[in-house]
Amino acid sequence: MPSSCWMVAMAKLLLLLLLSRGLYAIEIPLDLKQPPTITKQSVKDHIVDPRDSAVVECEAKGNPMPVFSWRRNGKFFNPGRDPRVSMRRRSGTLDIAFYSGLDPEDYEGEYQCFATNDFGSAVSNKILLRVSKSPVWPKEFLEPVAVNQGLPLVLPCDPPPSVPPPHIFWMNSSMMPIVEDRRLTVGLNGDLYFSSITVNDTRTTYSCNARFAQTIQQKSPYTIKVLTTRLVAESVPSFLFPKGTASSKVVLRGKPLILMCIAAGVPTPTITWSKKVGDLPRRKLRLENFNKTLRITSMSDDNAGDYICTASNRMGATSHTITVRVQATPYWANKPENLVLTSEDNGKLICRANGIPKPTIQWLVNGEPVDSVPPNPRRQVAGDTLILRSVQIGDSAVYQCNASNEHGYLLANAFISIQEAAPRMLGPRNQLVKVMENNRTFLYCPFFGSPLPELRWFKDGQIVGRDGGHYKAYTNGTLEVRHARLDDQGTYTCVANNRLGKAENQARLEVKEPTRITRPPEHLRAIRGSTARFECRAKHDPTLPITVTWKRNGRLLVLGWRWKEDDFLAISSVRREDEGNYTCTVRTELDRASASARLVVLDPQNVNRPDPPTDLELSDPTERSIRITWTPGNDNHSPTKEYLVQYEEDYWEPGRWKNLSSYPGNLNSVILPLSPFINYQFRVYAINAIGWSKPSRPSQRYQTSGAAPDAVPGNIRGVGTWKTRMEIRWEPLEDTQRNGPHLRYIVWWRRRDSREEWKNITTYWLRHIIYDTDTFTPYEIKVQAVNDFGLGPESNVVIGYSGEDLPAPPRFFRIQQRHMDTLYLDWDRPAEPNGILTGYTLKYQVVNGTRGGRTQLDFPPNTTYYSMNRPDRYTRYRFSLAARTQVGVGEAAVEDSPLFTNEGEPTQTWWSNGLTKCERTSCVCTRLDRSGDTNLHKDPYKSAVKVYICVCVLYFQMEAYTREQVDIATQGWFIGVMCAIALLVVILLIVCFIKKSRGGKYPVRDKKDLPLDPVDQKDQDGSFDYRDEDNKPLQGSQMSLDGMVKMQESDDSLVDYGEGGDGQFNEDGSFIGQYAGRKDRDENEGNLGSEATSPVSPLYSLA
Repeated sequence: MPSSCWMVAMAKLLLLLLLSRGLYAIEIPLDLKQPPTITKQSVKDHIVDPRDSAVVECEAKGNPMPVFSWRRNGKFFNPGRDPRVSMRRRSGTLDIAFYSGLDPEDYEGEYQCFATNDFGSAVSNKILLRVSKSPVWPKEFLEPVAVNQGLPLVLPCDPPPSVPPPHIFWMNSSMMPIVEDRRLTVGLNGDLYFSSITVNDTRTTYSCNARFAQTIQQKSPYTIKVLTTRLVAESVPSFLFPKGTASSKVVLRGKPLILMCIAAGVPTPTITWSKKVGDLPRRKLRLENFNKTLRITSMSDDNAGDYICTASNRMGATSHTITVRVQATPYWANKPENLVLTSEDNGKLICRANGIPKPTIQWLVNGEPVDSVPPNPRRQVAGDTLILRSVQIGDSAVYQCNASNEHGYLLANAFISIQEAAPRMLGPRNQLVKVMENNRTFLYCPFFGSPLPELRWFKDGQIVGRDGGHYKAYTNGTLEVRHARLDDQGTYTCVANNRLGKAENQARLEVKEPTRITRPPEHLRAIRGSTARFECRAKHDPTLPITVTWKRNGRLLVLGWRWKEDDFLAISSVRREDEGNYTCTVRTELDRASASARLVVLDPQNVNRPDPPTDLELSDPTERSIRITWTPGNDNHSPTKEYLVQYEEDYWEPGRWKNLSSYPGNLNSVILPLSPFINYQFRVYAINAIGWSKPSRPSQRYQTSGAAPDAVPGNIRGVGTWKTRMEIRWEPLEDTQRNGPHLRYIVWWRRRDSREEWKNITTYWLRHIIYDTDTFTPYEIKVQAVNDFGLGPESNVVIGYSGEDLPAPPRFFRIQQRHMDTLYLDWDRPAEPNGILTGYTLKYQVVNGTRGGRTQLDFPPNTTYYSMNRPDRYTRYRFSLAARTQVGVGEAAVEDSPLFTNEGEPTQTWWSNGLTKCERTSCVCTRLDRSGDTNLHKDPYKSAVKVYICVCVLYFQMEAYTREQVDIATQGWFIGVMCAIALLVVILLIVCFIKKSRGGKYPVRDKKDLPLDPVDQKDQDGSFDYRDEDNKPLQGSQMSLDGMVKMQESDDSLVDYGEGGDGQFNEDGSFIGQYAGRKDRDENEGNLGSEATSPVSPLYSLA
């Protein structure tokens, strides 16, 4: 029945735990009411120096501020009653002054601090205060110790007890430390052990020295008197320490284990260690003092067991077994944490500790055992768990859990605070966290609230840490990011909610590229006096600055004049002491990377070039490869870095050795790539830092079989050598690419963009000429190698051009006078360049006034304009422009610069490839035929009288000329004459239009019966056809956008009827020319028509 009741009670307890809510460990802001918390205290075993004041620390926090009290040796201790003891303000720390004449030992004892406020009391550990002692070694007279030669001897030290224990060492009569050896040993207890006594042991005295906390004291020295015998008897080993054949030792987990075996015997025994079950822990084990001491740095449970110490000499062996047991002071499995609850909440405190032996658990409340305080119906203790149900405001308290065993104790304070509060954030806002890629990091979001807020993490509006993955959210608000990736970078938001409100905070995570060394230093061998260079190149995140440090043999290098640092370490004038291990470390604020290499310094007389390889052997032959193996020669203290394999063939260039391949210095057997139809012979060089070895003896020969060529000729090109020829050239295959006898080439060609078939020819030469080509015509070309074994691959198609010729004239050549003193020339490329243009040649000279020399200018092919300044506005030039190719200079376009006028608009002249020359002035001119039509047509069958009517409007510019002569255009009489002429011309025009309106006709032969053609036609004999059309607009000229008159397609011009192409104006700009009958364009061509050549007056024509 009792057992069933116990099971029911446990079931109720488990159900209560499952239903409990509000359980969490959290820090309460100090502005809220809360029980005390111990924040600082002295160590449990507190040893103080009696020459100084003793300080026993105890500090705490809480709201209200705690009040401090002390207990010493379990009883209330009032510091205010002792003038030597004071307690600091707003703290529980005690200051104990050790005055002269006061015994500090009077204050030794066990102290415990209590911090109390309205909500409970927190308790410190029990602090054992001890005063360090330096006891006086009593003086004593020690008789000489007599012992027979060969027997063991133990000289005890027996220092007086002290706190802390002294450090023991032995010295001889010369005040020099006793040197331990296989025969002489200082034991763990400080005694001096002799495995056997010899006569030499009488030469000095032996004194034990103890280093205490404040002093070093010496025991009276021992003197040894050796009783010698003629023969020292050898003996079987026996143990001086520990005694007997078995012993035991207890060591605490995590503490070091030290076992010592000291044996007597002649000859001196040798000590070995073993373990009865299992092997010795080699990673943590060290054997010292000639194997007499076994040391394990940190004990764990699996290090427990029987350790066997064996002493042996030639007389025999003996063993001692030491049973080692591992125990442990208490350590926390579940440490109780503070609880913040609201009214009617349930909670629990768990106090679980482990240790060997198993610790016992004791619960206290406000420093008093739970069993000794009034019972609370809402509180229940169940072993290591304290349960609270339906708590009320008055249930706030501080609970202590004490877990203890024979090796020590643990004490933890955990309070219960009953309150309600809206969520708040306790940590810094908008923190920045940096982490290396693939590393783990934490984002912290400490918070508080009661009831316990629900905290969630968000990134980009999505909840993180709830579904696992590489995120993990903890109840204290921390978010763990496992194996951070680049896409984890961003802003994270933590939000805490309870029924009273919510709070949030943000943290930004930056993921950085890890630092890694891309080119680590390599092992070096350097000759003394030379320069050694270690490279250390690293790749790192560009947003993180780096520092690079170098160490030699673990010690930081101070860079001086012998050291140079960038991404390498250079050591000039290497010395013997520079030898060692060099470590390069690249650091950022988040990580670091290191790499090491060794420098070996060699003497110059011991270093030389390597010896040549020997015993060359060929194996594994195939059509295109063979394996070669050799025996490396002596490297002569400088490692072989590389092997170079050369070959020689006896057909094309017998006796000449060529490089085939190179291989790393750690290889001595490689497969060589070969070419067909070659009789090979090989040799090998060894190369180290000093230089090349002599070549090895040649290997036996190996003949590869033939094959068709597998390469194409190089640098295929088509070059024009004459305007009707093209030469195809190429570079030959190398000797190793022939692959067989009778190598020849098949040449293919055809015009590009044509449908004609490929033409080809086979030749042994390295070129082929194609005749009767068109000038500068592109051809497609390819070349193919062939030998007696077949055809090789075809080359890619390349484009070649046939020969070039002289270029045609430019499409147009135009000269403009844009300003009074500036000429602007522009032109276009030739319609038929007949090759690749290399530029333009412009020649000009003065054609009026004093004749000067001819000037020549050359322009690149991409230049089509030129401007020049002339010394005055009345100087005229004759220009000649021609294009150039590689063949030479082509046909030139010739043109004179335009005349200067006083009109507001400059003149311009151009020359086109249609052989029409035009001049533009400010005069508007037209021709009237008999019918009054203004169209300009040439009639080869009928002569006609042509009448030109020009209206010249002069625009006088108000300019101040700096010339000394008087400008005639500004004279009054000249202006009057010009106005009269203009008026006369207007009257003549009016008469013409009146006659036309009356049907009058010009005295030209009527051609009404012939069809009219609106376009000038030029017959085969060079004559022109003049035809009239009625009701047509004037086609001889039209007005341009800039207000200037531009001639159309008519072949007639004023130049044809004047005295030449030169201007008909004198220097003052007045019009002095008259219209004349048409003259031939070229006197060498004869008359182009039957028109009269005598001048015709405009007035006579109109009559």
